[in-house]
Parts: sequence; C-alpha cells; structure tokens
Amino acid sequence: MRVTFPVTTFPARLACLCLLAWAAQWVVGAAEAKSSGDPVVARSPDGRLAIELYTRAASGAPGQLQYRVTMVDHAVIEASNLGVRLKDGMELGRNSEVLDSTSVRIDTSFDQFPGKRRHVIDRGTETIVTLRERGTNPRKWQLVVRAYDDGVALRYRFPKQPGWSSLELAEERTEFAFPAGAVATMLPLGSFTTSHEGRYDRRRVHDIAANQLLALPLLVELPGTGWAAVLEANLTDYAGLYLARPDAPDGALTSRLSPHPGETDIAVRAALPHDSPWRLILVGSDARQLLESDTVLKLNAPSTIADTSWIKPGKTTFPWWNDYYETGVPFTMGLNTATAKYYIDFCAEYGIPYHTLDGVNDLAWYGGHIAPYAGADIIQGIDGLDFREVIHYARQKGVRIRLWMHWQAAQQHMAQAFPLYRKWGIEGVMIDFMDRDDQEMVNFQRQLLQLAAANHLTVNFHGVAAPTGLERTFPNLLNSEGVRNLEYDKWDEDGVTPEHDVTVPLTRMLAGPTDYHQGTLRGVPLEQFKPRVTAPVVIGTPSRMLATYVVLQNHMSMMADYPSAYRGHPLTRVMAAIPSTWDDTRALAAQVGEEIVIARRSGHEWWIGAMTDRHARDEKLPLSFLPPGKFRAEIYQDDLAATYGFRHETRAVTSSDELDLQLAESGGALVRLAPAGSGN
Repeated sequence: MRVTFPVTTFPARLACLCLLAWAAQWVVGAAEAKSSGDPVVARSPDGRLAIELYTRAASGAPGQLQYRVTMVDHAVIEASNLGVRLKDGMELGRNSEVLDSTSVRIDTSFDQFPGKRRHVIDRGTETIVTLRERGTNPRKWQLVVRAYDDGVALRYRFPKQPGWSSLELAEERTEFAFPAGAVATMLPLGSFTTSHEGRYDRRRVHDIAANQLLALPLLVELPGTGWAAVLEANLTDYAGLYLARPDAPDGALTSRLSPHPGETDIAVRAALPHDSPWRLILVGSDARQLLESDTVLKLNAPSTIADTSWIKPGKTTFPWWNDYYETGVPFTMGLNTATAKYYIDFCAEYGIPYHTLDGVNDLAWYGGHIAPYAGADIIQGIDGLDFREVIHYARQKGVRIRLWMHWQAAQQHMAQAFPLYRKWGIEGVMIDFMDRDDQEMVNFQRQLLQLAAANHLTVNFHGVAAPTGLERTFPNLLNSEGVRNLEYDKWDEDGVTPEHDVTVPLTRMLAGPTDYHQGTLRGVPLEQFKPRVTAPVVIGTPSRMLATYVVLQNHMSMMADYPSAYRGHPLTRVMAAIPSTWDDTRALAAQVGEEIVIARRSGHEWWIGAMTDRHARDEKLPLSFLPPGKFRAEIYQDDLAATYGFRHETRAVTSSDELDLQLAESGGALVRLAPAGSGN
C-alpha cells in the first residue's frame, strides 16, 4: 500500500502520530464498509466521479467481478466485467469473493520536464480490493483502483503465494460498456503489428464492426453527459492493450492484448508478484478538459533521472522528409558530408539546435537497407559521409547531431555505440520500425531508454504505438510517433486532411507527446493538393503550420523542409523561436475534427495555437487565463491575399480582453503574449 500525506507544519513526531491515527481511521472505515456487503466505491476528491466494484451472478458466473463509473450520477461506464484468463485455463474474476478493501488518499505533486506543465498536482483516492477465486484452486489476487477529478483507473495485481510463483496470462477480459448512443472516435487496425498510422473513424459504439481491433486512445462522446477516453498507463513488462467489440449484439468493448511473437495463446510471462498496467478512463463534461489532464503521468513511476539538466528540448532538421531536395548548391545533395555541413550551417544561422542524420531512399546513414535492417554497424557513416568530421563541424557551429536508426540496429549495437555517442557529443537517437507492443518489445524499449539515459541521450520513438506516460519515468523520451502525420503527404492521394489534424489532439495526443513531421511553410489549399516524394507540400496555410508547434505537444519537433525554402521567409525565425516544452497548458476550444485552440505558457510568455478544419472560422478567445498586467500580443493569422499568405499585427491586451482571430479554410493562427516591457 502507498500512503502519501500533505506536507504539514507540525513537529515531526507529533505529525507522524496524528497522521498514523488518521490513516488508521481511514483504512478501518473502508474495511468496515466492505464488511456490510455494500459495493466498494472510490470517489474523486471533488466527489463528482465514482467507480463502484461488486460481484454479481452474470453470464452463468456466480461471482463475476464487475465495475461501473458515474459522473454526477450519470453513467460513464455501465456494468462491465473485470478479469483475466491464465494460460492454464483458470479465470480470475469469474467466481470471486471480496476478502478486504482498504483506501488511502493521495495528495502529492511532482515536477515534469519536459512536459505540458512544469508542476503536476497528484491528488486522488486509491482503493485496493483483495479477492479470492472460489473453487479447487482458491488463488488470491487484487484489484487496485484510483479516482481522480478527471478520471478513474484500475489495474490487476497478482501476488506471489504458495503454489503460484509465476504468471502466464493468456488474455485480459476488462470490459468498457458505454451507455447507449455513445459515439466513438477510433483508430481501427488490421493487426497487432502496425505503425498505428491509420485514419480515424467516428461511429456509434454499438455500430463498431464485431472483432474490429481498435487502438488506444479511444475517444467517446457520452450522450448528454460529456466525454470520456480510454487509455493505457504505465505499460511495464506487459503486453499492449487494444479493444474490440465481440460478436454479441450491443456487446461491451473488450480488452485484447498484443500476443507474444509466434505465440497466439500467451500475452504475458512474468515472475510474481506482478502488476498490470493501468486502464485509465478520462472523463470530462467538455472535451477541453481531457486535453489538460496529466493523469497518464500520475499513474507512472517517478523519474529515474535525478539530474535532467542535460535534457534540452528543441527543434531538429530532418532532410528525409523533403527527399534531400535543394537548389543552387555546388554539390550533390544526399547522404554525404557536404550536405550535412550545409544543414548544420542552416541550423546555426537560424538557432535550430539539432540536425538529424537519417537515410535516403532505402539507404541508412550507417549503410545497408533502411528496412529491413541488414546488420550494419551504427558508429560510422557510409562512404562519402565522414561521420566524425560531421560531428566535429557541428560542435564548432554550436549544433548537435541526432541519429535515426532501425530498432534492430540499436538492439544489436547500442551497448557499444551509446557510450561512444556520449563521448562524441551526440544529442540523441530516433528509433524506428518497431511496429509492435508485445511484452518483448515493451521490455526492449525500456532497456533502450535506460541505456540512453545512462549515456545522456534523448530518444524519439517512430513506428510505435501511442505512449503510456513512460516519459515521467524516463524524461529523456521526448516524443513518439504512433500517428498518421505529414510524412503521408509524400505519397497518400488524400494527404493529411485538415480534419485529421484537428482530430489528433483529442485522440493520439491524449496519451502524450507526438511527432508529426512538421515545418514546411509551402502549404496549398485542399483542392490543389497532390502528393509527391520530393519537396512535398502540405494542406493548409503558413499560420496553421506555426500553430501546430503549440497545439501539438512535441519536445523534439522537426523543421523538416529544405534550407532554401526557409531562408528569406518572414516566418522562419518565428517558427524557430516557438518553445519546445511548457510550464502550463490550457485548452481554449476543442471540437473533434472541427477546431482546436490551445494556450501554453513558457516562463512569463503565453503562446496560443489555433487550427480549423476545411471551413473558415472565427475564434473569439477570452484571455482570462492571463495574470494581472499588460501584455503585448503578436498575432500571426491567415490573409490569403498577402504575399506570404498571412498578416502580422501587434496590440496591447490584458486578461479582460478577447482576441478575435479569423482562420481561413484549412487555416490557423499563432499568438505570442509577452508581458509589456519585457523587451520581447
């Protein structure tokens, strides 16, 4: 049991005695409530959310463990089964009896860097329910639940006991029965082995095709009540979670676990004791509230990195996206020393801290195929790319190098390479093509993050499922992909649509920082878009692209276009100046697939990013989130008749003012709010 108490000003000995007495009363009270036969209930600190646990005869089971979730007495999750099936056929939760329950209050806080806010308040209620499965093999196990003001979470705990020292779990049977009429925004998948880069679909939960595999996060609009989202948190030594609706009519969404490679009958093997990840249900009366939540982080272990001063979020160039396109240079662009130095010079000129070595066509910077990996070492470049000279040149220019690599290249060589990277001053690595989140891959990712942290390397994950809050434990994990992003403008006939852009924040981004291949200012209207691999374009306006750097939480975002496309453009330095980590976040407007407006604070400055779908839109934004005093508002918004497609204006504002922004079709706006007299 974990008991956390508020800081007090009592003398230490007296405080300890008082708090122990208080805790004893709390725990005994919870146990007494259980003994009366009533359901076990955990409530949020504000009392609005409740998760209720009980057993009942259901589906032929005399003691099926179930739960339900309510918000102000309105159903969020209706009666839903809980439990798992072990490989030996035993089902926990099928015929259970409650032996005990204890509750504790959580009241603490922690700092998160990088993140969407610097200081995170962690306040909630945790209840541990001890159960025993009836029958010839009466195993004990536990369900741990937490209730926060913005969501509830549960996890399975498997204690070690006589006759049970290891876990072989075949499947999990956690259900999510949403009320009739609930509408889901979901990411359908073809299999467990995927990059999670598909298109979102929106439909009634009860109309979802039977056995269609669904990725997390899953966003749900509750009929007349509000919004909910299902996520996974603290995925540790376990298999990734998915959902599917079974064949039964109106069946609840049911868990599916990513199986071990080549073993469809096993998902998790572990020594006992062992915990599952948290199954988190975020809840809000308005979709904006989900965007402000830090509960995914609260459910993860504290940082293992005591000193994070070497972790420096920022932007990086990424020539793979533009296919190494450039004009007017006296050398051939590609994976060579001259091209790398050219990009490094551009980074130094515009204050971009990082340049990434990646690949071109099907050739990795270290040699061999990009995918599948062919065994090449990752400590030297191909012929024509003097790896050590590039590192030395970057150091002279005040720029640091990042390295893309296939995950198997990292797996095979990281023990030797990562210490050398630290010695040479490499900033970090981008790991790609994992396309799995079974237990083996989950464990590999943690091992890589640990080794990277030990060698002061930051990490980006590409070709990966949505994150689960692991960046709290390993803050060197700067972002993950796991989303259809602007790389698809290179080859997809429909491109990345404006509606997709404004769906991502309320789906994939709920799970954590996301990479999106941002940066080009060469946007076109929707009807003019055509995909192309070399020097691709995106759908939308320059102001929209600026807005993405605020709307999307992304601690190592790209400026992925070619240098001459940026040089001379009046917005390049504006783009480079947008912060990459934040001290606070407020969601000002959010309608899934239609609009998104987010304000984020860096130091004393606030930045606002606004984006719309394919329809022009006026955004009226109260500035009541500002502290007292006068601010200077720099506004960049759409003006399709202007030379560069935007207009820039400056005005004085206070917290009592309202901004009126005009967004063009597939447009956007960026606002920078600096205290008056700050010199910015």
